[in-house]
Amino acid sequence: MIKRFIAGAVCPRCGEMDKLVVYRQDERDYRECVSCDFAEEMLFTQPSTDLETRANRDLDRQTIKFVDASK
Repeated sequence: MIKRFIAGAVCPRCGEMDKLVVYRQDERDYRECVSCDFAEEMLFTQPSTDLETRANRDLDRQTIKFVDASK
């Protein structure tokens, strides 16, 4: 098992910077602090889908009719 330090990471328990290591064990990812006893499994969720907006919504096509305003 290879543990790697994460540059700039701050421990959520003790607040120390550059003390977190990450490693993989039994097909699971973990992080732990070398200053305190904090350790947890890192759970990665599926990427969220974009909220529907006018920019990404598929609109039905509509036919328009031009009217000659000079008449």
